[in-house]
Amino acid sequence: MANIKAAKKDAVTSEQRRKKNSSRRSMIRTFIKKVRVAIMSGNQKKAEDAFQKMQSIIDSHVNKGLIHKNKAARYKSNFSLKIRKICKI
Repeated sequence: MANIKAAKKDAVTSEQRRKKNSSRRSMIRTFIKKVRVAIMSGNQKKAEDAFQKMQSIIDSHVNKGLIHKNKAARYKSNFSLKIRKICKI
C-alpha cells in the first residue's frame, strides 16, 4: 500500500479510471455485437443503422485513447464490407 499522500491519491484516481475504462470497453463490445447480429439477420437497413452508431462510438473512444486507431479502422472496414455483401445476396 502507498505511504505517501500523492501515491494514495494516484491509487484512487487509477482505480476510478480503471472502472470507467472497463465500462467503456464493455460498451464498445456491445455495439460491435449489435452490428454482428444485424449482419447475421440479413437486414441491411438495421445493419447500417447499428454500424453508424458503432462507428461514432468507436471514433470517440479512439480519441480518448481507449482503443487503437488501427483496430478501430479494421472494425469499420470489415463491417462495411460485410454490410455491402448483404445487398449483393
